[in-house]
Amino acid sequence: MPTKRTILLAGAAAIATPLLASGAMAQDQGLISIIVNDPSNPYWFTEGEVAKATAEELGYQANVASHKGDTNTESNLIDTAITNQAKAIILDPANADGSIGAVRKAIDANIPVFLVNAEINEAGLAKAQLVSNNAQCAADGAIKWVELVGDTGKYVEFFGNPADNNAATRSNGYETVLSQYPDLEKVAEEVANWDRTQGYNKMQSILQANPEVNAIISGNDEMALGAIAALKEAGKLEGVVIGGFDGNPDAVDAVKAGELAYTVLQPVAVFAEEAVRQADHFIKNGETMVEDEKQLFGCELITSENVDGYTAPFVLEQ
Repeated sequence: MPTKRTILLAGAAAIATPLLASGAMAQDQGLISIIVNDPSNPYWFTEGEVAKATAEELGYQANVASHKGDTNTESNLIDTAITNQAKAIILDPANADGSIGAVRKAIDANIPVFLVNAEINEAGLAKAQLVSNNAQCAADGAIKWVELVGDTGKYVEFFGNPADNNAATRSNGYETVLSQYPDLEKVAEEVANWDRTQGYNKMQSILQANPEVNAIISGNDEMALGAIAALKEAGKLEGVVIGGFDGNPDAVDAVKAGELAYTVLQPVAVFAEEAVRQADHFIKNGETMVEDEKQLFGCELITSENVDGYTAPFVLEQ
């Protein structure tokens, strides 16, 4: 398998120059269908664009579609990939349980499926599930958060979409660390479904009931950025320590501005590329490139100290 640094650099190139991998290079290798969640979120946009650029670099046609968290849409997109005789499907599943049927449908049509970013609750269907090591990444973020907040305070946690295993895994990762500090009081835990607008609205309501909140830990950057907007509007952002998760470009800008204390960078540019390379290997060899179906990728913390090393979306140069 390529080294982490090699893939990071390749991922950066894929984002920066997707047009270089043009349709002219996609000769007769066939189609790779890429299905992501919602490309209006820069994380999922990058996931799709890196996968597409990698597929085209390897000589495939590639298209990117989005299910936006809806399993019916996801199922229809799988049907389309089957109809189009895709050689492989790269899928960020909509639902840990609800996506199993769609994956099985593709497998029954002899189309290999490679999952990225999120898991399904059944092993042995997908050829690979490539995800961040969410538990460890969240714990690392929480350690940094405590370092900045201290061992006392009143805080809020923003929780992602409950249908996505990543939401609970990150929350549990936070809890493994924060439970060791009994004087850190969680005054609210709100589900904001990975969404900036929901984070904003939920934070407005929280401030009415708990104006003394001095820290926020969030399951992703979008919810954290929504909370920041609400705090700024209320004139209460100063002194509040906020931690994010994903490493999206807006969050990095917020770190630079001193509004977000840190973000946990998920290596989406790494595993999106790697999933396509593993799909290519399977198509050509009829066997998986990596023995383990579930593959965990480490994260990086982006703080004010190293933020200048963020050279492309979701890529941190060390």
